[in-house]
Amino acid sequence: MIPVAIAYDFDGTLAPGNMQEHVFLPALDIKPDVFWAKTERLARDQQGDPILTYMHQMLQEARDAGLPMRREDWVAHGRDIPLFAGVESWFDRIDAAASARGIAVQHYVISSGLRELIDGTPIRSHLAKVFASGFLYDASGVAVAAAIAVNYTTKTQYLFRINKGALDIADNKAVNAYQPPDQRAVPFSNMIFIGDGETDIPCFRLVKEQGGHSIAVYNPTHAAGPELGQRLIQEGRVHCAVAADYREGGPLEARVLAVLDLLQARALVTAPETPRP
Repeated sequence: MIPVAIAYDFDGTLAPGNMQEHVFLPALDIKPDVFWAKTERLARDQQGDPILTYMHQMLQEARDAGLPMRREDWVAHGRDIPLFAGVESWFDRIDAAASARGIAVQHYVISSGLRELIDGTPIRSHLAKVFASGFLYDASGVAVAAAIAVNYTTKTQYLFRINKGALDIADNKAVNAYQPPDQRAVPFSNMIFIGDGETDIPCFRLVKEQGGHSIAVYNPTHAAGPELGQRLIQEGRVHCAVAADYREGGPLEARVLAVLDLLQARALVTAPETPRP
């Protein structure tokens, strides 16, 4: 079987908007613009990473409001995150189509959002690994600080982890160890990266420049979406831009299936010839 990896951003790619605006801020009756203004001001004043500051602010707001912060509480919030049309059936359809082409596909999420919330979504069982920001917990199981923050530049690290099969994020030796290209778990040329915007540009470029396929998606209800997609194409960041509509028969599915066809054909062309008897 041909190994293929499809990596997705989450917010704006598999789900509309920011996950916190759907399931965390409403529970505290906090308006999104107020929350994000606080985190941006904190990052600016402290010269901090915006991902770390938003995570700190979430813990602070939850603590002040007496909102439970155990891991299972965060996961429970994640169950209510809305997904784009067709996402819940997407993985089974793509897996079946890949298998019919002799391809073994695995799906990954690489996100600046929270892994705990993503773990609560109905698609979690379809994901081989979720690389996302996450909390550190005390002996009582309560979130107390950030354990990992994934920003737009560190996202590319996880593509290399997929490439090398070094999926344990606590193991830095495996991802940095030399590994001959022909011995890597998933060649970059067998990767598809799907993201929605500027924070995904390093991943778009890495995958595209290494022979893989980069796809930009946009919220079909946002008028500015197609314009951003076209700009990413013109700048050479992505191969194409389509609406974030994962339903069967749509343009996004057609594009991914075309890439799978290409990978199947490439494998057939490069396969060693079997001697005739």
